[in-house]
Order: sequence, then structure tokens, then C-alpha cells
Amino acid sequence: MDTLLIIVVALLAVIALTQAIRIFEISSKIKGTDNDIKVNDKDNNAQGWLMLLFLIFFFGAFAWMVSEYMELTLPVSASEHGNEIDSLWDISMGVIILAFLVTQPLLFGFAYMFRGRKTRKATYMEHNNKLELFWTGIPAVILAGLILYGLTTWTDIMFPEKTEEPIVVELYAKQFGWTARYAGGDNTLGFANVRLIEGVNVLGLDSADNNSSDDIISSELRLPKGRPVLLKFRSQDVIHSAYLPHFRVQMNCVPGTETQFQFTPSMTTAEMRMDNDVIEKVARVNSIRSAKGEDPWEFDYVLLCNKICGAAHYNMQMKVVVESEEDFNKWLKEQQTFAEML
Repeated sequence: MDTLLIIVVALLAVIALTQAIRIFEISSKIKGTDNDIKVNDKDNNAQGWLMLLFLIFFFGAFAWMVSEYMELTLPVSASEHGNEIDSLWDISMGVIILAFLVTQPLLFGFAYMFRGRKTRKATYMEHNNKLELFWTGIPAVILAGLILYGLTTWTDIMFPEKTEEPIVVELYAKQFGWTARYAGGDNTLGFANVRLIEGVNVLGLDSADNNSSDDIISSELRLPKGRPVLLKFRSQDVIHSAYLPHFRVQMNCVPGTETQFQFTPSMTTAEMRMDNDVIEKVARVNSIRSAKGEDPWEFDYVLLCNKICGAAHYNMQMKVVVESEEDFNKWLKEQQTFAEML
């Protein structure tokens, strides 16, 4: 209701302003006064210098943001396909920044150089086919190249070469938490449906399905380094988005359907903790936490929800551990199967 009132008030304000301007124009015509704004060289010089000053401020702000926020970007990718995504990102941002550095000085520089003067007369220019071809053709070729490169990268990531059978893991989303389910010894997930959720059966597994008996339900996500992992995603209530930033993985979790994504972890948690960027980030975070009297923080991979799914969306996360295949297999054998839970 409040939103509707705000919209109505805004519309009435626009209408009132329009009518006031109209009344002013009519009254000026009746009085015979000249409302044309006289612009002189002083005004043109002022506007030209303001354009130049804004260009300097614009570039200064850009340099400041690069200096301040580059250290907050993600560290090196922890998955094999992540390197391809990072390369695509670097190339795309390089083209964008180059275009920014070229076009903005031209835009504001020309506004300053060709500001109005009494001694200068504007030149009328008709359509120029060569110029039109130049500023249309070059961006078109660059964009086509980026799109083709992006499609090739996406195809390579979504349809990887089958070198070995991936480990099948399901990520189950609900407001506001995650649950992991491992396919067990048969590497096949059993049938599940939200209508079967009851008691300890928090994922709605079908106990009559033989493939469900060896499934393993976990509150944390553990993955082996160097082994392909096929993540399957389900949602119990609303659309969530599984986001594993350090692995460059993101996939929507949609109620009533199943989505999936395959990737191969390339760095264990211990190895990522030794990365220089991560060490510096942990030091910065812990200096802030120390000033607040809080306990020190240790880096961990994390699974987040990247879709605004409700009031506690910000807190919907799960710890992710990447370890050696030997340690992973040892941990998996220690876990309780679905059949043992019943």
C-alpha cells in the first residue's frame, strides 16, 4: 500500500510540474517576454572546463577503485575449468577498459575543445558512410569475437571430455540451508521426492529404491582433488542459486526439476590457504576481527546462495572441504548410509 501511495504521489508531482511549466509559458506569451536563454562565451567556457574537470575526476575515481578493490577480488581458481572462465573474464574486462580509456577522453575532450564561441561557427555534416562503417563495424567484429569465444568456453565447460566417471553428489536447497547427498558405492542417486520427507528422511528419499540404500547424507560438502564431480541440484521450496565462487561454479536450484554441473577441483583447502592472495586476505580480515575482539578467521571454501530467496538468504551457506582422494575415501567410508539411518 505504501509503495502504491508513493507511485501516485510521484505521478501527481510530475503532472503538477508539467502544468506549472505550461502555465509559465502561456503567461510569458501573454506578457510578450522573451524566455530564450542567452548563452555567452563565459557560460560555454565554464561548461567546457567542467567537462574537462569531470574527465579528470572520472579517471581518478577509476584509478582509486582499482587500487582499493582489486585486493577484494577472488583468488586463483580452485577448479580446472575456472582458468578458462578467468581468461574469458580478463579478456572481456580488458576490452571494456580499453574502450573506456579511449572513448571517455574523446567524449569529454571534444566537449571542451569544441565548446561554443562567438568566433566559431558550427559546421553542418551530412551522413558519412565510411565513418558509420568504422564505428559500427569495429565494435561488431570485437563483440562477435567475444561471443564466439564465450560460446566455445561455455561448450567446453558444460560438455567436458569423459576421461573418467565423475563422483555424483546432490546439493539440496531449502530455506535457509544446504544438504549434500553422495551417491554411495553404486555412484547412482536413489529416487527422491519432497512428498516423501518425513522424520530423519529430510531429503525425501524413496526407501523402496535400491539405489537409495547406500546414499550418504551430509551437512558439509567434501570433494576429492583431481576427480571429476557431477553436482546435481534440487530445491524444496523456492528458486535458489548454488554458488561456489572459488570453483567458478553457479547453477540455479529450481523446485520440481533437477539441474547439474560437472567440474574438477584442482586445489585442496590446505593448498588454497597457502596462496599469497588468500594469506593477505586472512590477515586483513583478522586485523578487523581483532579490533572488534572477535576470534580469528580461517579460510574455507564455501557454498552460498546467490539468489535472494528470503529473509535469511545472506546466511544460507555450507562449508566445502577439498582434500586428497585418499582422505576423501576414508571420510566417505566413515559416514552413515541412508539404510543405516532408518
